[in-house]
Amino acid sequence: MLAFGKNFLHAIRLSLPKIGVGWMFALLTIDFNRIAIVELGITTILVTSLLSIHYLISPFQVVIGRFADLRPIGGYRRTPYLLVASIVASLLFVALPMVIHGVGQGSLMSLAATILLFIVFGLCMATIGDAHHALIAEVTTEKNRGAVIAVVWIVMIMSTIASAVLMNKIRPVYSPEAMQRLYNLTPLIVIGFTLLGLLGIEKRLSRDEMTLRTSRAQHVSPQGNPLTIAWKMLGKDSEVRSFFVFIFIAIFAIFLQDNILEVFGAEVFGMSVAETTRFQPTWGGGVLIGMILMGIASSTRSISKRSIVLVGCFGTALFMSCLAMSSMLQLREWVLPSLGAIGFFTGIFNVGALSLMMEMTVPEATGLYMGLWGTSQTMAQGVASIGSGALHGILIGSGFLIPANAYGAIFGLEAVGLLTAALIAFKVSAVRFRETRSASLSRLDLTRAMAGTSAA
Repeated sequence: MLAFGKNFLHAIRLSLPKIGVGWMFALLTIDFNRIAIVELGITTILVTSLLSIHYLISPFQVVIGRFADLRPIGGYRRTPYLLVASIVASLLFVALPMVIHGVGQGSLMSLAATILLFIVFGLCMATIGDAHHALIAEVTTEKNRGAVIAVVWIVMIMSTIASAVLMNKIRPVYSPEAMQRLYNLTPLIVIGFTLLGLLGIEKRLSRDEMTLRTSRAQHVSPQGNPLTIAWKMLGKDSEVRSFFVFIFIAIFAIFLQDNILEVFGAEVFGMSVAETTRFQPTWGGGVLIGMILMGIASSTRSISKRSIVLVGCFGTALFMSCLAMSSMLQLREWVLPSLGAIGFFTGIFNVGALSLMMEMTVPEATGLYMGLWGTSQTMAQGVASIGSGALHGILIGSGFLIPANAYGAIFGLEAVGLLTAALIAFKVSAVRFRETRSASLSRLDLTRAMAGTSAA
């Protein structure tokens, strides 16, 4: 019981930085976009483009991951980067209300400042994402990793929901002054929870350990620019390439419907706003249940992460097909149950996929590999966000298909994508991935030992 309590506390602490992330994204996706478009009259395409900048900057995860692997600060490879990025990101929100009001008034200077803020925010999010995931990979074991990941993501989802409620309580009515006061809370929330979650979690490396880790990090991957390194790894290493493609296809397939789900309810079934508002909570509730149950199961039983991923992919594909049928056959009563089931199996997939990402690393270059996997994930979300709008325009806007059949085709495409991802995942082996790199490092250590003997 004592060990369980200790492990649970450890998982909760690792999840605390996600509360700050949840708060920031809730401000942007729930509050900022509404105020910018409705109250300030800024064109929708400009606002959505600003919110999508962090997708374009996702390859920076590889750069910061490699940099952190090779350049610990004060003996720490993750904590300083995560803390600095959190501080900078949170401070940006203090300036955001002022510059976006300037954009609403037609100021080009304010527009340039806003774009710069979102570029810096994207860099900070890339750093936070890579450093936090690398930290989790390094301070958890294979046995408890699934449970930790479940707790971390559940806390993030719940913090986003709680942030929305808190925002309405703090600022029930919009005014520029009230918006500024709300956004001024961001540094307090983000920095506070990040410090509570980080202090004492990461083990400090000695000078000798830093030298050894740096040497081994340089050995397990090619030398040069981190983006060039990542490209070489994708080109030459079939295991890395397959896993990168698996992540991209799976995430794309899961999130393709995200931006058009409520529109689907309105265009196919004539649902009201109140009815389509239930879609996301139904899906999100399924995700939470799936992650909780799989987190418990993976921590109490020995279940391969690949098996968890396959169950998640097949289950999500099955009920995505049910959603496609509900559209084409006008089965309104199937919609909510299908969405709940899709969310449930997506939650299972999340636990398996994130655990597998952390297993598909080596201790000497965790940041580099997590940056590569994070880049694939974020790029897929960006392509899915753009792709959903493009497909809607091509299939429905052009009149090529009636809405019922068009949405059936989109949901069907997602099901096919998930089955394809499952086929790729079936051929990926985290054990083989690690054994190959461990053998390489063993040869390095043997060579170094022989050189030391010769010198003696």
